[in-house]
Amino acid sequence: MGVTGGIASGKSAVARAFEDHGISWVDADDVAREVVMPGEPALAEIAEHFGPDVIDAEGQLNRRALRAIVFKNETERRWLESVTHPRIRQRILDYLESMRASGAPYHLLVSPLLFESGQRELVDRCLVIDVPESVQIARTMARDDSDEAQARSIVQAQMPRQQRLALADDVIDNQGDHKALAEQVAQLDVRYRELATLTSDGRHE
Repeated sequence: MGVTGGIASGKSAVARAFEDHGISWVDADDVAREVVMPGEPALAEIAEHFGPDVIDAEGQLNRRALRAIVFKNETERRWLESVTHPRIRQRILDYLESMRASGAPYHLLVSPLLFESGQRELVDRCLVIDVPESVQIARTMARDDSDEAQARSIVQAQMPRQQRLALADDVIDNQGDHKALAEQVAQLDVRYRELATLTSDGRHE
């Protein structure tokens, strides 16, 4: 199963709620951080392209500096994606393959770019976590200590909300509290377990 949604929609919270039902998951954001760790080829390519300002004193990627560049320049953002996305995809495939040995009826791929990056092809069904854009902006400002203009630009750079919803097989409304979220996840877990039994090869994601 694929789980997606705009920035600050609560994708990780949903994944943790599924984990309470024994469902394992891989987060594409975590994988994206892995492929640009010091020593990874992608980090060297990024530093060569953007210059030393995107590397901090510890040799780590300066995400704030890089984000300020790519969200203002679509050409640069697309270049960055061309470097990172293939590596992210392969590592996700490796993780999904290892999770199939767990015996769980299904697994989750949590990805903010599930549709945009082609990762939709890796899953059988897509769950969209939905909140209004105003909530995304407020949560992003609080979480990332960013100003409203930057938060708004990030939201606007992503797939439009209505387009994302149109591609969804299932939707969770994450405007409420944790109890409301847990109830929706519990209902979907029952449904996904039923769907998983219908697959003949047991490879339902």
